[in-house]
Amino acid sequence: MPVIAIIGAGPGLGAAVARRFGREGFSIALISRNQSKLDAMAAELTADGLTARGYAADVLLPASLEDALARAAAELGPIATVQYSPLPSRDYLKPVLEMTPELALEALQFSALGLIHAVRTVLPSMRQAGGGSILLVNGGTSVKARAGFAGTSVAFPAESAYGEMLHDALEGEGIRVAQLVIPGGIPQLQLANGIDDVADRMWDLHAGAGPFRTMLIPLEDGRE
Repeated sequence: MPVIAIIGAGPGLGAAVARRFGREGFSIALISRNQSKLDAMAAELTADGLTARGYAADVLLPASLEDALARAAAELGPIATVQYSPLPSRDYLKPVLEMTPELALEALQFSALGLIHAVRTVLPSMRQAGGGSILLVNGGTSVKARAGFAGTSVAFPAESAYGEMLHDALEGEGIRVAQLVIPGGIPQLQLANGIDDVADRMWDLHAGAGPFRTMLIPLEDGRE
């Protein structure tokens, strides 16, 4: 069975994506900081007939993230897809005049550097297999900076730049790198099928070729 590793797995988008990919025959590696919450989520998915396990890690601690991905690959199989979607701290949403170098560095570690560590861990097996996908989920500040969300306005564009470069470098190897931009909280976007629509879009990004960036809705329609 192919394996998807969802970094930043939670009861909202992470769980919806897990179910969507699970229906397509994927095993699911759930990665976030709280092992007990991961175990509960994995139990719910297992009760639905899916194969899922939780691996606690903090994206700010590269060794723990790399270890979680390595354990997932050892127990479930080589990771074919990574979704990088950890939820940013509210500290990263402070106004620009409250931004400190320390906060900017942490935001960059959380978004861009965490992704780089994850990719460097899973990419060798993807290249050996001749395929895979790396999927990014970001807010609207990845496209347009907002003075009220200074941390993500600094960090998301760096993550996006790395992802876009990966897209260009790997598209000839059958490895799909794509970003979904969600300009606002999902419950406020009034999608017809709610979070399941977003999970369907993530599947489409994995399954089909296309540009690096996809907007869930137009930026100007967001409620961020």
